[in-house]
Amino acid sequence: MATYRLGAIASIATRIPHQNVAKLQRINIVRQLATGAGPKKSSSTLGLAVKGMAIGALVGTGWSGYSYFKGGPTDHMLHEHVGPKVLDKLPEVKIMRKVVNPKDDSGLDLVLFQFQTCPFCCKVRAFLDHSGLSYSVVEVDAVLRQDIRWSGSKKVPILLAKTKSGKYVQLTDSSMIVSSISSFLRDKMQDIGELAKYYPSISYENDAGKKVFDIMNKYFLMEERKWRAWADDHLVHLISPNVYRTKDEALETFEWFSDVGEWNIHFPKWERDLMVYVGAFAMWGISKRLKQRHQLSDDVRSHIYDACDRWISEIEKKKTIFHGGSQPNLADLAVFGVLNSMEGCQAFKDCLENTKIGPWFYAVKERVLKNRGNIL
Repeated sequence: MATYRLGAIASIATRIPHQNVAKLQRINIVRQLATGAGPKKSSSTLGLAVKGMAIGALVGTGWSGYSYFKGGPTDHMLHEHVGPKVLDKLPEVKIMRKVVNPKDDSGLDLVLFQFQTCPFCCKVRAFLDHSGLSYSVVEVDAVLRQDIRWSGSKKVPILLAKTKSGKYVQLTDSSMIVSSISSFLRDKMQDIGELAKYYPSISYENDAGKKVFDIMNKYFLMEERKWRAWADDHLVHLISPNVYRTKDEALETFEWFSDVGEWNIHFPKWERDLMVYVGAFAMWGISKRLKQRHQLSDDVRSHIYDACDRWISEIEKKKTIFHGGSQPNLADLAVFGVLNSMEGCQAFKDCLENTKIGPWFYAVKERVLKNRGNIL
């Protein structure tokens, strides 16, 4: 969506400069006729044209950008910037486990609200673990979601990070979390609360005409933007249609979610069964709509096979173990995190059998687990 909006600006900008150039040329002709002076030599005419095009491009791009973000009278509520939410204290929730790394010298106090097998949550955990950070985990009820009612959001992951003032800044969107924490780790003298302000949510109208918010620069300040965006905008949308392909696969997937999320420990039996059976049936139905929305064929496996092959082909071009070379970079961790969300599902087993994703996947997993702290 961000690419689409920037593309719209670029499209407008390519039209306006030509109009400005023509206008400048007409003004130049009038001046010449009024003064009786013609062009001194061809080189000066060419220079003027180049200058005119440069000025036109500058003015056109600036005006189109201003008009785009300013909005017109009918969309004055769009493009509003909303900074990160700040809490005076932690909400009263049950911390279900902690990852403690004795080598963590970041000084960060982090609480992750998540679903254990959510692709975006897996991506955040892969990053936190690979970075050797300590953090607390709250497993959110996938149906009732009462543990995140305070947040104003229905989506996970949500990461609360303690600021220098003792308050907690709410970080949402997996890529924004990775970018902001990664930027902090480069300069630990920064305040994570101030750093989070560089990632405001910006409203826009989606294809359905509904006002929604997104973090426009969530990939900025960091490298590997292309493949991090690819993991969010393409790869992640292949997960649900594949793991919930049939009713049996959907139920098998939710049983696996229950096992790895320890739902039988953290939730009453009735709540655990509600999450498994209602969740499986609901996601089986939703996966059909997602398949249509993302224009996938009935052979949904072929799409995720193609994605795995494309990723491995990119790494093979580099002739390295990881996209980042000898060590995983943010792109490796993003793709790994998304695929890790379906590791126990039949869809992932099929990917191992039909693509070459296995060696890279388990190599990244080894590095992530090696750096991860102890789970308490």
